Amino acid sequence: MGMWLFLYSEIILFGGLFVLYAVYFSRYTNDFIESSKQLNRLFGTLNTVILLASSFTVACSLTAFRRFKTKTSMAFLSFSILCGLIFLINKYFEWSHKFEIGIYPNSELLTDGPPGVNIFFGMYYVITGLHGIHIIIGMSLLITSLVMIYTKKITTENYSMLENAGLYWHLVDLIWIFVFPLFYLVL
Repeated sequence: MGMWLFLYSEIILFGGLFVLYAVYFSRYTNDFIESSKQLNRLFGTLNTVILLASSFTVACSLTAFRRFKTKTSMAFLSFSILCGLIFLINKYFEWSHKFEIGIYPNSELLTDGPPGVNIFFGMYYVITGLHGIHIIIGMSLLITSLVMIYTKKITTENYSMLENAGLYWHLVDLIWIFVFPLFYLVL
């Protein structure tokens, strides 16, 4: 029950940010559309596929563990962790490119430009950065679960840690499903 309450609080956090985005989008629609064109849709799409695959393999890991296939479960978890790492590496390259061309918080390009562009990229960095922190936390939970399976601290009678880590990972993936169109697919 505690995990579900925690997940609900995370939904409220990101939901509030999405409402804030909607308010600013309605006020600066054209600036948001133009700013979105500066984001690389290939990176966004690739990260979406990566997270969807990782969510699938987390579910497969839990199913394999329940069927007493410990090594298979660990392999699926390892793949999910690798997907999280690839996601973060992609995000690093994407952010690095933005910094190289002068699009970063408080840059002259943003502060001297239209206010909607500055707000768009401010929200982009806050929301994707916060999501990245959640990816790191989720990877830590998956790694902890992996170690606990290996050391037999997670058993087929008591696998709530694995289940809760999976729930958290699914939430992180679900949040990205909203982040992706809000920033990368603005028309």
